[in-house]
Amino acid sequence: MRRPLGVLAGLVSLAALGTPMTAATAATAATAATAGSEAAGRCRVTVATPRVTDTAQIVSSAARQGCRTDALLRVRLKRAVPGTDPVVKSGATRSGSLALTLPCAPGVYYAVATDHRGRGATSKAVRLSCAPTGTPSPTPTATPSPKPSPTTSATPAPKPSGPAGTVGTAEENEVLRLVNAERAKGGCNPLKHDAQLRAAAFGHSSDMAAKNYFDHTSKDGRSFMDRIRAAGFTGGTAFAENIAKGQTTPASVMSSWMNSSGHRANIMNCRYTVIGVGVARNGQGPLHWTQDFAAK
Repeated sequence: MRRPLGVLAGLVSLAALGTPMTAATAATAATAATAGSEAAGRCRVTVATPRVTDTAQIVSSAARQGCRTDALLRVRLKRAVPGTDPVVKSGATRSGSLALTLPCAPGVYYAVATDHRGRGATSKAVRLSCAPTGTPSPTPTATPSPKPSPTTSATPAPKPSGPAGTVGTAEENEVLRLVNAERAKGGCNPLKHDAQLRAAAFGHSSDMAAKNYFDHTSKDGRSFMDRIRAAGFTGGTAFAENIAKGQTTPASVMSSWMNSSGHRANIMNCRYTVIGVGVARNGQGPLHWTQDFAAK
């Protein structure tokens, strides 16, 4: 379902991305006892590796093949993150096949399919960049190499409005306050506003506003990790980015993020310790919001 106000979330970890990255294999069927007149091993469950469509949708499908008897087929699309991998979309059918789609947010995804007769299959885990390519890369880049390019800003970077040494504008720090209020409800420590992450976040917001696009990947091909490193941020073990477009206040953008499972997961990840918040607009155009998270 497409929301009127856009939000996208991205995640990358420099550590292992969990067991699906190492244990998942190409779609294969688990054989089980057959029912009725089915020959052993003839009925199987298959599941396709997730991919990005030309309309920036993540899609995966599963099917029961060679089966003469009906059974409920359940499909779950999962995102590989530190800890327990969340199910980002699920569905079930008795028709024999099912496709799942959802708006793309960069990350590592895999699909799991099972039927109620004990058969199952798990797809490969792949990193999806949200560019509509037919074959996403299955391996993450631990240390991205940023491509230097001129910095484009819709407006000059606002100066901090608080005391000397304060990071960010009043709007950006209100987002941080709301983030930490939500984290406190979940038992997470507050995030600190990091000047380098803020520079990366504001730079991306102003670039999106100036060039009229909405994506984690910059027009020059840089990822959010490229931008974070280019801003001078070093070290760190895990990173994430949330972006949004069109919300007019810190409260409204936080409401959009908290009502989206992927964005909420980034905000409520207790592993992160620092954040950068950047908001920018081009003239009278819509506000563009960016949050960059890091564990350091």
